[in-house]
Amino acid sequence: MCFDVSFSSGLETIYDYLPDLDKSQLNFDFEPTYHKLGIGAYPLWPVLINDMDTIKVVKYNWGPIPKMLNTIEKVKKQRQMFLNSRTEKYLTPGTMWNAILHQRCIIPVTGFFEYREIGPNKKICYYIRRRDGKPILLAGLWALSNSWDVDKPEKIPTFTMGTREANSLLRYIHNSGDNRHRMPMILKPGAELNWLNSELDNHGINDMLSYEVPSSDLIATTVRSVRKVHPDDETVIEPFEYPGINVDCEESEYALS
Repeated sequence: MCFDVSFSSGLETIYDYLPDLDKSQLNFDFEPTYHKLGIGAYPLWPVLINDMDTIKVVKYNWGPIPKMLNTIEKVKKQRQMFLNSRTEKYLTPGTMWNAILHQRCIIPVTGFFEYREIGPNKKICYYIRRRDGKPILLAGLWALSNSWDVDKPEKIPTFTMGTREANSLLRYIHNSGDNRHRMPMILKPGAELNWLNSELDNHGINDMLSYEVPSSDLIATTVRSVRKVHPDDETVIEPFEYPGINVDCEESEYALS
């Protein structure tokens, strides 16, 4: 699923893209990273939240810890299930996501990684980014979670990344697994901050979540597998040709370049 992300530029990129943000609210550093894996690591990541009608960039842990995960053993075994959340359930009463729907956040990335199955136990990795090179802003939800860790505070700020049905490009790439044919919920460029509007009603939320980024707005490049040990530098996102494997772009409606 959507567990691998990149933010290879500094936080200034966010403020360049969203010039109306108040830089004085920024009180932490975030080093550029070419790959972070959510599973097992649950890294700290910059997210945008609405704090008393002020948009702030804060740093939260990726991966909520629901109340039913009430032991360290359960957290270790099941937390990864909450790294992503299906946006189709956000407006469903009684779901945990609906309960925190008012706690919306935006997750900035410069790109994300996904795998395409090309044979039994054989996959190739793609790096997906915006064609215009600008940041991708993803819809998410945040929560204060029990840490169940004696070395951490009682509550830790966390977030989950929203996902939706994939567009044609990501359907081609993300073609296997229980959650195949899904992709991160990319917010409509130019209207992303509406996701943090405290007055947004269910109709407005549904309207935002119905947006499907055109496949032609994205570029997907084959790269080395990000699930192997590697330095956190630009080599992670360098194009890579898999020996002996023909990446047949004609299978997709859009060419993968």
